[in-house]
Amino acid sequence: MNYVIRSIRADEWPATKELRLAALQDPVAHLAFLETYEDALAQPDSFWMGRAAGACEGADEAQQIIAEAPDGRWVGTLTVLIEEPGTTDWAGYAVERMQGHVVGVFVRPEERGGGLTEVLFDAGLEWAWARGAERIRLIVHEENGRAQRFYRRVGFVPSGLVVPLSAKPEEKELEFVLERP
Repeated sequence: MNYVIRSIRADEWPATKELRLAALQDPVAHLAFLETYEDALAQPDSFWMGRAAGACEGADEAQQIIAEAPDGRWVGTLTVLIEEPGTTDWAGYAVERMQGHVVGVFVRPEERGGGLTEVLFDAGLEWAWARGAERIRLIVHEENGRAQRFYRRVGFVPSGLVVPLSAKPEEKELEFVLERP
């Protein structure tokens, strides 16, 4: 595998935007992401600049990690958010302990199946553990079987927490967790 796995830099917001828009066009994007392609496309450049600056190399609260192909193309990504005890998460649930929250997992279809997602996860988990996370969690749609199989394969297990989607209350998302080794 000749990919460079690294955190993004703040000035790389155009590439961050391009990869996110590609992710939102994936056939399972409606199950994997809480935003739509149309909503993301409508965001001004300032939004993308802020998003990159908040999750770039050296940021403490989030880190976006990418896989860069030998030709310089970004072919995969994930972001880890740090959630502090005493705060509430995006769904309104109390955060009881220091944890990482994996979001925005995407590998371009032509790059899937070669272990790249595992390498991205290793880098993201390493970053969160180094920040003092006691566990790592992620939320996955109940119908996203492919993602659930992958998360189980890399050690995540369902916690039992079920999160209803506010925009579609009939649909549910499941929390998967990995305790600190």
